[in-house]
Amino acid sequence: MAADDTIEILTREGAPWRVNAAKFEAMRSALMAVLPTEAPGMTVADAKAALLPDLDPELFPGGAKAGWWLKAVQLDHEARGLIARAPKPPVRLYRV
Repeated sequence: MAADDTIEILTREGAPWRVNAAKFEAMRSALMAVLPTEAPGMTVADAKAALLPDLDPELFPGGAKAGWWLKAVQLDHEARGLIARAPKPPVRLYRV
């Protein structure tokens, strides 16, 4: 996959965005590996802390922009019904 390859992702509102495919896929794999399969799930901060050690340092040097990419995957996967939020604050995510 070339560094400039992009894919289209969704937001919760369904508006498509074009993003770097390699970074999105790396974050998607890392996030889905750490999220539990049952509610209430885990907080976004806990998910980020859990996945940071496994991110490719060439794509995310020092964890740079990991929060933005985590949010991009979260919104896309919520829009697609692949992950969900627990009903009560704080935001907790889990795989569907």
